[in-house]
Amino acid sequence: MIKLGVNSVLFGGFDFATAAKTIKAAGFDGVEISAIQGMCEHLELDNWKAQAAELRQIVSDNGLEFLAMEEAALDEVRLTKAFEAASEIGIPVVNIGPGGTKDVEEDFQRQTDMMVKMAEVAESFGVSLCCKAHVGASIYSTATTLRAMEKIKSPAFGVDMDPSHIHRAGEVPAEALKPVMCRTKHIHIRDCKGPGPSPGNPPDQACGRGDIDLMAYCRVMVEGGYNGPVNLEVIGAGELDIATVTIIAAESYGYLNACLKSLGAR
Repeated sequence: MIKLGVNSVLFGGFDFATAAKTIKAAGFDGVEISAIQGMCEHLELDNWKAQAAELRQIVSDNGLEFLAMEEAALDEVRLTKAFEAASEIGIPVVNIGPGGTKDVEEDFQRQTDMMVKMAEVAESFGVSLCCKAHVGASIYSTATTLRAMEKIKSPAFGVDMDPSHIHRAGEVPAEALKPVMCRTKHIHIRDCKGPGPSPGNPPDQACGRGDIDLMAYCRVMVEGGYNGPVNLEVIGAGELDIATVTIIAAESYGYLNACLKSLGAR
């Protein structure tokens, strides 16, 4: 069964206990805890040892599981702390963005060199490092993702395949998923209205409200044998009230759960 979760960045205006309770009420299996500096730090990597027991208890009390962590930045010091925290708390995947600038070869080489190094560190902690193609960054498309896959050999490295970034790169997400499926270990998911560059207002990122054919995407996922986590990631919601973010989560769960159930994956 493919497990569905929510990146707690959707609940950036609330504490982690509120996020977990609401995520469970919406029907999800687990949570991706946000450790994104400057945006949402439900997990504070500089203070993770003091938080670890409480975070595990919150997740357990709500009948959830940790599906991933998003640290976001390709930063050696913070990522090492993230891997240590993930290993101790029981978080299998740490997600980052690639950084760098689109179509600047020096940036691609520098950023992927760092990923090679940090994937080896992740491997030593028994966790996975996943990176997604990101609008405007050094890895932004299927072609650049495939280049990174070829270069980064560690089994601890995986692709975080986010259909909204691929959609905004001008590709069809369901088709783009096929060639990277063999290394895909995590999926961030949201919808998107229009070509970008932003994913739109938070309510428009709810699955089923935008222009991405997420049913086709789910079909490729299932037919390709994917069995990793699928985490809803909605950004820009930090100032929204609890009712609005709950609706975004619950509506997305209903859509994704229906798609996956129809495909025999739930």
